[in-house]
Amino acid sequence: MNHPFSLEGKTALITGGATGLGLAMTGCMIQAGARVVVVGRDKAHFDENCAQFGNKALFFASDVAQTDATPALADRILAATGCVDILVNNAGNHCKKPIEEMEPADFSRVLQTHLVGSFALTRALLPQMRARKSGSVLFIASMTSYIGQPYVMGYSAAKSGVLGMVHTLSAEVAADGVRVNAIAPGWIDTPMYRAATDNDPPRRAKILGRIQMNRVGEPADIGWAAVYLCSDAAKYVTGVCLPVDGGALVGF
Repeated sequence: MNHPFSLEGKTALITGGATGLGLAMTGCMIQAGARVVVVGRDKAHFDENCAQFGNKALFFASDVAQTDATPALADRILAATGCVDILVNNAGNHCKKPIEEMEPADFSRVLQTHLVGSFALTRALLPQMRARKSGSVLFIASMTSYIGQPYVMGYSAAKSGVLGMVHTLSAEVAADGVRVNAIAPGWIDTPMYRAATDNDPPRRAKILGRIQMNRVGEPADIGWAAVYLCSDAAKYVTGVCLPVDGGALVGF
């Protein structure tokens, strides 16, 4: 009998799984026993970062925002793997501008990736999960799902929308044995975080002042949270968003 936290024998699909927090989730899920399908736009990132995983990681090139191609992508992946037990909608983009400078096209482009793209891929893969009466769908939310941060109107709207998708979809598919959850990462020690704070000590101090643990997280903190939510250890957990933030949302 597998350990309840084991993903042995499972196939996980992670969009944007070759860089950043997606790469951390790929690594942790493989350590937990899963085979991981990485969907991304740039195979060079996969070749550079995922070679360490050998044949436990597969790559399919696609831009999730190009939803006309999603059904064919799902068909190709299912033909290669037989099934997808876990879907992690992680791929994202960003636009940081004051609202007066953020064009409607900027706003729409962020929603197209975070919301429309993840909706389309989830829609394409749900039937085979429902047919097996088993599956886990994980979305990646954000601190901006809960708190206001300036200059990221599109990103905040998208990440707030993720919560609505999780609530609605979990209610829709729970009876078919499919669980739907999200993770809201806090401030994590990634190259992006360092680039934003290394030369801005006041910003770094403001961030740390909000975090109860007084430190930023590690990418694997998100990876292991994803393993938990997609494993049998969380078999009675659906419709929730788990903040992994060192206490930032309740910080003072």
